[in-house]
Amino acid sequence: MAITQNQPVIRTSGLSKTYPTGVAAVDSLDLEVHAGEIFGLLGPNGAGKTTTVGMLTTRVIPTSGHAWVSEVDVVAHPTATKRVIGVVSQTNTLDRSLTVWENLYHHGRYFGMSTKASRSRADELLAIFRLADRAEADVSTLSGGMAQRLMVARSIVHHPSILFLDEPTSGLDPQSRLALWEILAEIHASGQTILLTTHYMEEADSLCSRVAIMDHGRLLALDEPDALKKTVGADTIMRLRTDGDPGALRALVEGVPGVASASVLEGEVMVATRQADGLLPRLIQLAEGNGFPVRDVSVDEPTLETVFITLTGKELRE
Repeated sequence: MAITQNQPVIRTSGLSKTYPTGVAAVDSLDLEVHAGEIFGLLGPNGAGKTTTVGMLTTRVIPTSGHAWVSEVDVVAHPTATKRVIGVVSQTNTLDRSLTVWENLYHHGRYFGMSTKASRSRADELLAIFRLADRAEADVSTLSGGMAQRLMVARSIVHHPSILFLDEPTSGLDPQSRLALWEILAEIHASGQTILLTTHYMEEADSLCSRVAIMDHGRLLALDEPDALKKTVGADTIMRLRTDGDPGALRALVEGVPGVASASVLEGEVMVATRQADGLLPRLIQLAEGNGFPVRDVSVDEPTLETVFITLTGKELRE
């Protein structure tokens, strides 16, 4: 059956994984990912993102619940599942005994593609992923960014319905990260469904049409990035660091007109407001006048990290 836009291509119902140590890595996850979207699982290390991807790609067996990928029951039919998915893990899994081109060619042959089709597909993907000039190179000579691009290219050789990317830009320099973002946007424009995990809020905000925020194995929020940011209830976030007691400063500023909410996070007072004009000087004056010397300030728009802080009371990055 053909899958149309906005039809779920990934579904989970009560999907859970508890390891023998008793750690509940994923707890009753209910999720739908639509055809043709880039869907992000956002959360800190240990949130359950990698375990979720592991269950959806047959590498991790769920403790309970159900999951379907392209209408295939992942647990009941793992071989059929592998035929319709592409996977890029956090670990470099390139075959070091093969050249860059051969890594692509043999992957196609492994999935039953003809010699001619595999050759053509390898050439096509080398061009798309800006690796044509490295076709005959030993993969051990590739930079981190090039190796990551090759792994993504290899994962889509067999035209999978869904591409799973687990922390695809972790460890990459900013230039390599942006280059991969551009390529992912290009293959997504061709209709590729992508599910990625990340702890980079900018990555989720830039690439994803919808984002699920996870922590401690649970789903905390799910929506479009802009809609999630609106849940903060503010258009400006101010942070003040003081030598004094930040809890006492929070109590002092939260009653100021224009302050929607105030909280303490890692020694800083985070102030959310909808009326930022002239507020920061007033807050500084109020703080200093009451014995709270302000050592540092910052002003930003709400981000996905702000949403995470609002939901959990802690930073997204660890």
